[in-house]
Amino acid sequence: MTDPFSTQRPFRQGHLYSLPALAEQGYKGINRLPVSIRVVLESVLRNCDGERVRKEDVETLANYNAVDPSKSEIPFVVSRIVLQDFTGVPLLVDLAAMRDAVAGLGKDPSLIEPLVPVDLVVDHSVQVDRSGTAQSFRENLEIEFQRNQERYEFLKWGQQAFETFSVVPPAIGIVHQVNLEYLARVVFEKDGVYYPDSLVGTDSHTTMINGLGIVGWGVGGIEAEAGMLGQPVAFQTPEVIGVHLSGKLREGVTATDLTLRITQLLRAHKVVGKFVEFFGEGAASLSLPDRATIANMAPEYGATMGYFPIDEKTLDYLRMTGRPDTMIDLVRDYYSAQGLFGMPLKGEIDYTQVLELDLDSIVPSVAGPKRPQDRIDMPSLKQRFNQLLDMPIAEGGYGIGAAERGTTRALKPSANKLAAWEGEGGAAVATEAVPELKHGSVVIAAITSCTNTSNPSVMVGAGLVAKKAVQKGLKVAKTVKTSLAPGSRVVTEYLNATGLQTYLDQLGFNLVGYGCTTCIGNSGPLDAEIEQAIVEGNLVAASVLSGNRNFEARVHSAVKANFLMSPPLVVAYALAGTVDIDLDNEPLGQDADGNPVFLSDIWQPTPKSRQPWQKESSPICTPNSTVTSSVPTHSGKKFPHPPVPSISGNHPAPIFRIHPFSAASAPLPEPSNPLAACVQLVSSATR
Repeated sequence: MTDPFSTQRPFRQGHLYSLPALAEQGYKGINRLPVSIRVVLESVLRNCDGERVRKEDVETLANYNAVDPSKSEIPFVVSRIVLQDFTGVPLLVDLAAMRDAVAGLGKDPSLIEPLVPVDLVVDHSVQVDRSGTAQSFRENLEIEFQRNQERYEFLKWGQQAFETFSVVPPAIGIVHQVNLEYLARVVFEKDGVYYPDSLVGTDSHTTMINGLGIVGWGVGGIEAEAGMLGQPVAFQTPEVIGVHLSGKLREGVTATDLTLRITQLLRAHKVVGKFVEFFGEGAASLSLPDRATIANMAPEYGATMGYFPIDEKTLDYLRMTGRPDTMIDLVRDYYSAQGLFGMPLKGEIDYTQVLELDLDSIVPSVAGPKRPQDRIDMPSLKQRFNQLLDMPIAEGGYGIGAAERGTTRALKPSANKLAAWEGEGGAAVATEAVPELKHGSVVIAAITSCTNTSNPSVMVGAGLVAKKAVQKGLKVAKTVKTSLAPGSRVVTEYLNATGLQTYLDQLGFNLVGYGCTTCIGNSGPLDAEIEQAIVEGNLVAASVLSGNRNFEARVHSAVKANFLMSPPLVVAYALAGTVDIDLDNEPLGQDADGNPVFLSDIWQPTPKSRQPWQKESSPICTPNSTVTSSVPTHSGKKFPHPPVPSISGNHPAPIFRIHPFSAASAPLPEPSNPLAACVQLVSSATR
């Protein structure tokens, strides 16, 4: 690497590009720049070669003016790329096509190789087809492999074909949690040069890694592919909004409650396209999983990043997730040498704007029913839901007139159930109370998503609420589809170790898979009689989920009201069976003696002291995982392009369930070979 600013300094057995050395050359304000900007500056300085990155790029960013940032673009060369399977497979197709094109020109196909490490995590293809039983996880996994056989076969080939491309197989975890627990290096070393971990990913919630002090965000496929090939990711010099956190969270208030408040606050201040950086004593008091929860929802509050600088809490997390002491010492030494270690206090950094938030002001809350920034204090949900029922559709409500407010629909047994009853020798009629649905009935309760299922405090909190509920004799109605999709296998380990999973199981929150499920619309089908009742009654049914997205019809096409909340509250509203309830003053149900049971009777705030689930653990997965052993392996530098197995002629099988009455269920015309077309295009472009 070149060194036009003479900033190389010895470090360990190699060297680093020193920001303090750059400051000594007249750029006196570097130590007051936002930490996130300084991390980007290091990349620009280190990669300054006069071509990809010019000297003036370094000078412009070193003179960063927080009040009036430059309008120029920053050429940011990232350390690595993270992909998920939906958006990552097309990038691998491009690489395969380029190899075919190169081979067609008589050249060595291995010339095509990503220039930075690329990790693809398979987590977006699992769907909640089965739930509420001990077999749900295995059955969903089998269905996932049936649906995605050709994709997984292709990915497995890619892992052996490319030196810098690796795949984390299905049923391991959600990409962002895997990134935190396993993939993140925090500091890189290559050819004797030490530099910060940084990345872009093909998922908007890549920002979760900001909680670990790593600069990174979500991009489109073209930008990610450019980064794979060593090209800079260009972006306009951003404003940086500082969020000063003071105080501490009160007992019973979760990281989810804080994150929903921050989302509401930052949306109101219009931070779209800006960096957000958290600082102050309050930020320092937050655990790293709490920081990651906040950083994860940067897309919901509109920011490019939601960044927390590296400090002792970062090192604690690395230690807790089984990283070796040598790595932890390296992280401390490197960031200290660059003047980047530690949580800044008020007045130490120059931001474009500073917003204040007292953690002591945070209260339990939910968000919805259609947007993540529409936060509602938990006790006010009933009142707000009823307001929305009355409100015209044009104003964001549901337009349910007074005459329809009391509408209920009894479930009609399906033909399959009637046949089963008759086959068992029973009458073809229900002999017990038939469940009814009404406006506000909860039909989906999902502990899901990268946002919350990666945070031990809220996951254990959900288990503690479930434990008390079971002990009180409470049950979840059969009309509620319950599911648990953790961020990684580590969650299962500590829920089992603490004995809490058994209580979640008794309420129907059985493990359904490790991946993005309900939050991205992979909630799977509702029982036919439930969906029929919703449609026929024009009911505003509800879902409650510990996710980050709740746009109408995203969770399920038949569910109009979707509320984001912490995992413990998901359990509570599943028990209540409705969002048309004031949990402060109305009971969730009755105990075995007929006494009312309130939320306060089962709410169990998680102690802040060190807990059994916080013990040091080994990495969550290894490259030799046997999960995909049933998928055929193709060797070689080129993919052999076998006939694609599918469910409809030559069409690849769909990843999601296709609703039988939707336009997507119509027959498709026979396609051309898209990979062959891509090869032809690349071949013509390289002649």
